[in-house]
Amino acid sequence: MINGILGKKLGMTQVFNGVKAEAVTIIEAGPCAVTQLKTTEKDGYTAAQVGFIPAKKHKAESEADSKAAKFRYVREFRLNDTAGIETGAKVDVSLFAAGDKIDVCGTSKGRGFAGVVKRHHFRGGPKTHGQSDRHRAPGSIGSTTTPGRVYKGTRMAGHMGDEQVTVRQLTVVQIMPEKNLLLVRGAVPGGKNGLVVIKKSGK
Repeated sequence: MINGILGKKLGMTQVFNGVKAEAVTIIEAGPCAVTQLKTTEKDGYTAAQVGFIPAKKHKAESEADSKAAKFRYVREFRLNDTAGIETGAKVDVSLFAAGDKIDVCGTSKGRGFAGVVKRHHFRGGPKTHGQSDRHRAPGSIGSTTTPGRVYKGTRMAGHMGDEQVTVRQLTVVQIMPEKNLLLVRGAVPGGKNGLVVIKKSGK
C-alpha cells in the first residue's frame, strides 16, 4: 500500500475544535496516479512512482516516460512490496483520516542573501561603548596563528531559505474528500501553491 501522496499548499486558516480555535494549513492532496512501479528484480529497489497535476505539454520516448510526462510533478514512494498496486491506480486524500500523524516535506521560502541576525539568530553587537555601526555584525570569525584560518561551517551571512525541509509528526485535523483537501494542524514548509510531499509518519 502506498503510504504517501503529493499535494499543493493552498494557505492557512483556523478551525474551531469545540474548545478553541487552532491554526491549520490547507493542502490540496491529490488526486494522484501511479505512473510506474519499481521492483527489486529490475530496478534494485521497490517503489511506486506517483504523478500529480496534469502537464500542459509532454514529449516522451518510452511508454514509462510517456505516463510520467503527463504530469507536472512526479515523485517516488518506497514500498516493501507492490502487491495490490497497479499502474494507473488513483491515490487520493482518503489515504488519511483525522488524527493521523504525517510528515510533510516541502521547499522553504527563499529569503535571499541574509545577515547573521536573521539567518542564525545572532544578537548583534553592543549599542554602546563607541560601537555605532556594529549592531548586526557577526563579530570575530577566526583565531590567531592557530589555526590560522576560518573553520568550515562557520555561521556567517549568506543565502537563506529555498531548502528542502521536512516537518514531522503533524496531525491531520480534517479531510474533505469531495474537494481533495487535507487540513493539517500547524504550519508546513513553503509558500502558497508550493509542492509538498505528504507521508504517513513512521515514528
